[in-house]
Amino acid sequence: MPRAVYVLALGIFAMVTSEFAVAGLMPRLAAGLDATIPQIGYLITAFAVAMAVGGPFMTVALMRLPPRTALMTLFAVFLVGNVLAAVAPTYAVMLVARVITGVASQAFFGVAVSLTVRLTPPEVRGRAIAVVMNGLMVGTLLGLPLSTFVGDRLGWRAAFWAVSALTLVAALATTAGVPRLERSQDDRAGLLRQLGVFRTPRLWLALSTSTLIIGATFSAFSYLNPILTRLTGFAAGTVPLLLVAYGAATVAGNIVVGRLADRHTIGVQVYGLALNAVFLAGFALLAHVSVPALLFMLGVGLVGVTMNPAMVTRVQRAGNAGPLVNTVHSSFITLGVIVGSSAGGLAIDTAGLRAPLWLGAALAVLGLLTLVPELVHRPAAGRPMRGTADTGRATGRMAAGSERRPAGDAGPGGR
Repeated sequence: MPRAVYVLALGIFAMVTSEFAVAGLMPRLAAGLDATIPQIGYLITAFAVAMAVGGPFMTVALMRLPPRTALMTLFAVFLVGNVLAAVAPTYAVMLVARVITGVASQAFFGVAVSLTVRLTPPEVRGRAIAVVMNGLMVGTLLGLPLSTFVGDRLGWRAAFWAVSALTLVAALATTAGVPRLERSQDDRAGLLRQLGVFRTPRLWLALSTSTLIIGATFSAFSYLNPILTRLTGFAAGTVPLLLVAYGAATVAGNIVVGRLADRHTIGVQVYGLALNAVFLAGFALLAHVSVPALLFMLGVGLVGVTMNPAMVTRVQRAGNAGPLVNTVHSSFITLGVIVGSSAGGLAIDTAGLRAPLWLGAALAVLGLLTLVPELVHRPAAGRPMRGTADTGRATGRMAAGSERRPAGDAGPGGR
């Protein structure tokens, strides 16, 4: 595996730590910014809206830049947003800061995933994407509880200063560890030509599944802190440890999915969504009992955001591996964050803290319904369906054949 893949994971880790910090610091942010818990939840929504709407536009604006230069530009914008969050005197300023960081984060995801595809051979791309996505999982495992820990002891502003320092470290590592590459042929293609792939119905179906997978998970995840403290009865100081356990579950699930994503793309999503619906419903029923609630929460960690490698693989097979497709896919993923966090906040206002868990279970069931066309049209045993595994291999061969790596490029032979 090229070293650059791990460096890209570090960049995503920094982005995710900032994104998830709000979820771990909800009570302190509410007190410090004179806001309610649902209003702080809407900061998560604002971050996600900025990702979904602004990310693709930022990606288009950066298409004329080489990949590493684009990444460094995004680090700079992201750093500005985090510094603004650290000094925010009011809720409105914090809202602006979250929008800035959300736009940069979304575009970073798209460029990073596309660069991962360029740097790895087709047969290991599922695992390579899982490595990059481990930045997301480790952000949940370490970044979220660490920012919560720092915020609880030094104040919520210190948590955002810590993220700013982490961003600088990731930018320096990118300068040292990511090779200079010229723009790919997909990047050089005209915007209208790149948009043409979105005429494919299977691509839109894959995008909608991703939205519902993430929406189901984030309807619960966005409100884990108040659910665990106010419903389950855990002490506030215990929550960071519980979030570490949740993060460990996401890392374990991501490793497993990364090894299955290439060969069992649809199966991973079917079983993952079914299990997530069960875990979320169980969590809702037994949220007041500590041991079952903890087990169901860990179950959500195992089968929620961990489906990312399978989601990315399916979208790339239905579309292509270019940065625009990957960024738009990330927009649909963050649309799931928007649906989960905003609808979850409304559900709490109207039906209490169990409501977002029931909402998540319902979204998981809807996600299963979007997979029905794939299951109905599955090929005969032993023969890949046109446009799935064989298309993925063909796309990989075309991508490998279209690249002309300059000297010093860390391609498959340069690991």
